[in-house]
Amino acid sequence: MQRNFIGGAWVEGSGALRNVNPSDISDVVDEFSLATPAQVAEAIAAARAALPVWGAMTLQARSEALDAVGTAILTRREALGRLLSREEGKPLPDGIGEVTRAGQLFKFYAGEVLRLAGERLPSIRAGVEVEVMPEPVGVIGLITPWNYPSSVPANKIAPAIAYGNAVVLKPSELVPASAVALFEIMEQAGLPAGLVNLVIGGAEVGEALATSPEINGISFTGSTVTGRKVAAHAVANGARVQLELGGKNPLVVLDDAPFDVAVECAVNGAFYQTGQRCTASSRLIVTEGVHDRFVEAVAERVRSLKVGHALEAGTQVGPVIDERQLAKDMSYVDIARGEGARLVAGGERLNRDTEGFYLSPALFADTHRDMRINREEVFGPVASVIRVKDYEEALEVANDTTYGLSAGICTTTMKYAHHFRRHVKAGMTMLNLPTAGVDYHVPFGGTKASGYGPKEQGRVARDFFTQTKTSYLLED
Repeated sequence: MQRNFIGGAWVEGSGALRNVNPSDISDVVDEFSLATPAQVAEAIAAARAALPVWGAMTLQARSEALDAVGTAILTRREALGRLLSREEGKPLPDGIGEVTRAGQLFKFYAGEVLRLAGERLPSIRAGVEVEVMPEPVGVIGLITPWNYPSSVPANKIAPAIAYGNAVVLKPSELVPASAVALFEIMEQAGLPAGLVNLVIGGAEVGEALATSPEINGISFTGSTVTGRKVAAHAVANGARVQLELGGKNPLVVLDDAPFDVAVECAVNGAFYQTGQRCTASSRLIVTEGVHDRFVEAVAERVRSLKVGHALEAGTQVGPVIDERQLAKDMSYVDIARGEGARLVAGGERLNRDTEGFYLSPALFADTHRDMRINREEVFGPVASVIRVKDYEEALEVANDTTYGLSAGICTTTMKYAHHFRRHVKAGMTMLNLPTAGVDYHVPFGGTKASGYGPKEQGRVARDFFTQTKTSYLLED
């Protein structure tokens, strides 16, 4: 049984959790010991005690420690990717790719350790100078989702410790194996005891972390509803908060779009990784001149996608994460039909050689903006097409959502491309690219109901994980 990592030691919790392979529910990946609320408090205390130890190390030593973690991840990427795909269900190449990204993140922030600069400014008063320097926030609670069990924890842990903080991570209880593997690597890299802590569990553990008055900051990735609850707890305790939430991302396809590119953008963005991405293209907004041809072409591609076991060669779409998510996806298929949408392809539970949570990717046409299928995040391989008259209507529909994470447009007219980039209400925009798929060295995050607080990734991660101290110095 796998255990929690607290204060530099692997410790038993209370109760056990079975981690089941969604591609084959007879395959139990492992069993995991669940942390108690008391152990969450112990982990926070251990993190607090580690802060001065980590802070006393030279920048070079800290940089080398992060780089060692990144190197170890990349060296083991094949095995770690296989473990990830086995527990989460994404096809093996995607699992390996995600682990690779986790390693790259640690290496990137190993460099950022050495680039943490401040400012020295003249005062408005004679004989006085001002120094503005970043300092660590303190102990950071991290709550991560199941769809990216390696890269999202890395995306939070690496910058947190690079900027001098200590962390307590609660991964999703659906995918704890990848988190355990990451912590084993960090332990072997020689990080100070207590600098990184792992507590496994569900809502009880998350609540204990989010409500603790000893936490200085919370970084959360997950649903908008849960994120708002986490934020309320954090604010009540005076902790800073960073939320990366859901999306209902539009892909606009204009009449002059590079057709084959647009089709590939739609299929990739909407259905790869089983559509279980917050940046997935769930709304395909298509102008009427190309609409019918586009729907037919996307439907043909969707029907050809190979849905199967995540570890089977050639699989393009793996299973849904679990029975509950599959039921949710199927319920939205029924809801869309009930509202009058036309199911063009997919939307059926599939049987494979192993019993798992398989769903054929669903494409709907003849939808309008007010349907629930176009308002609510499904978080599965379900996408809908909305017919519009022209670019102006397309932009209006794209912005007609409470979310604002990622938005794409397919066109060869730069006038529309530039206008879209400036006027679409989203944190990220894509031109002739899928809405899902981002680089690790630049900011990531959304607007409106898709995010709150400073953005993640790249150098802007410093905005959340550091706080500013201004010092006035009287010159001799």
